[in-house]
Amino acid sequence: MTGLDAKNPLHIACETGGKARMNWRDAVKGLDRSKRYGLAFSGGCDSAFLLAALVRAGVDVKAYMVMTAFQPPFELEDACRVVEETGASFEPIRADVLTDDAICANPQDRCYHCKRFIFGSILAAMGRDGRTVLLDGTNASDDPARRPGFRALAELGVKSPLREAGFTKDQVRAASRDMGLSTADKPSFSCLATKVPVGNPITQEALDAAALLPECREAARLASLRA
Repeated sequence: MTGLDAKNPLHIACETGGKARMNWRDAVKGLDRSKRYGLAFSGGCDSAFLLAALVRAGVDVKAYMVMTAFQPPFELEDACRVVEETGASFEPIRADVLTDDAICANPQDRCYHCKRFIFGSILAAMGRDGRTVLLDGTNASDDPARRPGFRALAELGVKSPLREAGFTKDQVRAASRDMGLSTADKPSFSCLATKVPVGNPITQEALDAAALLPECREAARLASLRA
């Protein structure tokens, strides 16, 4: 029985810390069901919950995950696990981010350039698939002042249903537990590029060194326990 079975705790709403009671239906209620959607999928808690909610609601959606040198292998493994749990349509996209000079220069707004690169890759794949609206898993706890990538979302017309519905990170985790998703308590993990000091060029060697940092090794260890 999958996390999306009608008899699953999927139908139980969640309540956290005295905040408003929310469940998967709240995540999708503002969407036009006549549209064909693509989801920028990372394998993390937020996009996994949104994917599960979309599938459960019968929305026409396909998940796209852009895999670059910035992501450790366990991110794809987690993503594939969620795809199995939800039965979602899924396409991993391999992209060579190290060929993008604006990103690899590692400026203060690197995240903006990287989001443009990732979403651009997904939009190209969506165009081939006849999908017109790109969604992502940004939630209401994410602070635009600390995330240059928000500018890329606005420029490319990316919709963030969780943020629009008011889902905080804690509410996403609680609703994910109710759905039985394996990512409900998955720790947040910033990509390897964030471990390279701003202004230092991002190279494969720098990323290899970042992967050996204690926090990255611990994230890989925890991922092995989820397998």
